[in-house]
Amino acid sequence: MGVAPLEEDLGLAPYVSNHDQVESVDRVLVRLETDDGTVGWGEMLVALKSATVTKTVIEDVVAPELIGEPIENAHAVLEEFYYPYVRIDPFLGAVDTAVWDALGKKTDAPISELLGGRVTDAVDVAFCLGILSPDESATHAREAAEAGFTALKTKAGPDWNVDVERLSAMYDAVDGELDFRLDPNQGWTMTEAVRALTRLEEQGILLEYIEQPLRTETFGSYASLRSRTRTPIGVNEDTYFNGNLRQLLKADAIDAAVVDLVPAGGLSAARGQAAEAQAAGVSVSHHCGFDLGIKTAAMLHLVGSTPAIDLAPDSVYYGWDDYVIENPFEVEDGAYPVPTGPGLGITVDESAVERYRLDV
Repeated sequence: MGVAPLEEDLGLAPYVSNHDQVESVDRVLVRLETDDGTVGWGEMLVALKSATVTKTVIEDVVAPELIGEPIENAHAVLEEFYYPYVRIDPFLGAVDTAVWDALGKKTDAPISELLGGRVTDAVDVAFCLGILSPDESATHAREAAEAGFTALKTKAGPDWNVDVERLSAMYDAVDGELDFRLDPNQGWTMTEAVRALTRLEEQGILLEYIEQPLRTETFGSYASLRSRTRTPIGVNEDTYFNGNLRQLLKADAIDAAVVDLVPAGGLSAARGQAAEAQAAGVSVSHHCGFDLGIKTAAMLHLVGSTPAIDLAPDSVYYGWDDYVIENPFEVEDGAYPVPTGPGLGITVDESAVERYRLDV
């Protein structure tokens, strides 16, 4: 469990969104060890804002189902896992990553190979930016373009007029050379979404997609919004519930799905979502939750071996002030390499983990 600060000079700290302000991030790391000493790692956000609860669920609910099982059978156990009344998928997703890591190390194969093979050696990622002033936002947009990024995702706040002003400043700063994504985190009403997107369209700014502008489980609202704007409509939080994504696809309500392998329940589950979206003609990206490197590696294996994920995933990994893996990923021309070593293809720096460990 670690708390790592975000760098300030990349516009990440404080990372301001519609519902919070982030300067450091708590994460839970899952360490799985087999009888022969093979170690696998996973990573997730702190659930319910409680490290104690998260740790307890993994150790007391999930782990007992795996103890004594061959690593080759662990995925089947996780896929069949059932716990009444409580949504357990995010915990399974973190453990699932550790299982893939251990299995890859045992078979001397990278996870991307176990998933069917890489379709690319490097994954383009979208630069992510919190809510800043229009001038600051424009400066960071230029920096992102100069660094080789092709897409920029920024948060939206409670006043859509300010968001339009910020997007306009960033668009002008790069002469439209970046694809922009805007994420209100369920914070807009239908009226606000229609007015904001119409204003942007009138200024010649067509977003790559607007992400989850309305609250979850409002399938008819998303279908209505899609019919009233030319801007592609995307969802993120709704993909955390597979039934929600299926309903949105059935209603022809979205153009993009921003999936996340941890709340989905693991890499295979996220691939299933991507395949379902692709079959419905919907593009797919992958969400970033301030990953410390372990989940980043898992995401790169997933995206690098899944053609259905056709939009650059989000990432803030380039903005950490410190790292918990040896040989951290370096962004080059807006992309990260897909690891080629066994399992996740990374080595966790356990001294760094100890340095940031919380007492729970």
